[in-house]
Amino acid sequence: MRATILNCTLKPSPEPSNTDALAEVVAAGLRELGADVRTIRLVDHDIKPGVSSDMGDGDEWPGIREEILNSEILIMASPTWVGHPSSVAQRAIERMDAMLSETGDDGTPVAYNRVAGVVVTGNEDGAHHVISEINGALGDIGFTIPGQAWVYWNMGPGPGPSYSDTDHGHQYVHQVAGLMAKNLYAVAAALRDRPIPAQVSRGED
Repeated sequence: MRATILNCTLKPSPEPSNTDALAEVVAAGLRELGADVRTIRLVDHDIKPGVSSDMGDGDEWPGIREEILNSEILIMASPTWVGHPSSVAQRAIERMDAMLSETGDDGTPVAYNRVAGVVVTGNEDGAHHVISEINGALGDIGFTIPGQAWVYWNMGPGPGPSYSDTDHGHQYVHQVAGLMAKNLYAVAAALRDRPIPAQVSRGED
């Protein structure tokens, strides 16, 4: 089982990322179950704007797309900015829009039989909105979204410490992160063993 985490922080490496820290809790849970997990910090890559899988010279999205399609589990991890996913998360979703029309040799959309979940951090309210936006987009693209396949942390509205600056709420959030990992793994394993059937073109029996 392979999992890819897209860290959509606005902070380039090696700057510490609160989003990465919480996503790593989910990653640890997946590794305990036997999954091979890779995290990609998208802001470190040249991802061109657009809605195609390859936007030409210098575009690093094709390699990231390959990592996604080589995995059974996708996790998008985003900070909350002004109540919305980060601009980096939005760009990744826009690039994955191309998957809507991409199919395997049997006609099945490429995102089918893969599961997805969301990690959200931020010291302002809006986490549920971010989860809804990202999960809605990933579901449209074709990913399967298991129940309780998300985890978030914030301090509530207004300024305050970030995830890595405090232990506030960590015990509960880490329990949810563990449950998220188990649910993602279980549904991915179920789809691996009994995949969504190949699609039949309209007009065929």
